[in-house]
Amino acid sequence: MRVLGLLGAQREDGVTAHTLHAVLDAVPAGNETEIVDLAALDIHPDRSEEPNPVLDDLERRMLAADVWVLAAPTYWGGLSGVMKHFLDCMRQRLVRFDHRGETHPDRFRGIHAVTITTCYTGALENTVMRVTDPPLRQLDAVLQAAGVIRTREIVVTGTWGMRKLPARKAAECARVGRAIPGMRRRDDETMRRYIQLFGMIAVMTLATMGLQRLLARLLPPEGFWAGFWGDYIVFTLVFFVLLSAILRWASVMRHRRR
Repeated sequence: MRVLGLLGAQREDGVTAHTLHAVLDAVPAGNETEIVDLAALDIHPDRSEEPNPVLDDLERRMLAADVWVLAAPTYWGGLSGVMKHFLDCMRQRLVRFDHRGETHPDRFRGIHAVTITTCYTGALENTVMRVTDPPLRQLDAVLQAAGVIRTREIVVTGTWGMRKLPARKAAECARVGRAIPGMRRRDDETMRRYIQLFGMIAVMTLATMGLQRLLARLLPPEGFWAGFWGDYIVFTLVFFVLLSAILRWASVMRHRRR
């Protein structure tokens, strides 16, 4: 298996770089690893009929890899400029555009990815303010458009003045690195998503039925609310409220913050 690390930081020896190295250093022997420092390259977008050897080389390395590890610090509440510039320049190559200009996964479909971000914000503040969510969401958007399967996230907080990774984070990076060979190249997410959907619907239905019985004690025992349509309306409203709450929680809490 080939693992490609893409460092989108301004410093090649900063905390983001240390985190990336900690992950790739833990990849078991027999697998090939490589790190590309994007800040050290002269990256520019494709221009009509002009050669672009830098992007050609990056594209070749990315296609040859089974797993990408994208590492970028959080600057000003967003993705670092180095990583953003690289992804912007690669846009025409990462996806296929149809006649309406809509994007579709293309040659990178099925590759797996790990995303890493670091920030000065402390763990507690990041949990509340979700400072690292925007860069992780942006990376997710790019990977999803390209058909790449993001499997893990690593967030390192409180990096101001940090010289080396805390033991807990170093151990987490090592666990992720050791797990990389188990990330299969084919898209194995479909069955897991169906199982998650079934579980969510089963729990939602059970909770709705329980709440419906409690509400039945507050409603008139006879008349409209005691009939079929009354039960239907109550069930639908309760199910909708619970489903909206779960979807909201899933969209907000899906990213790591510590």
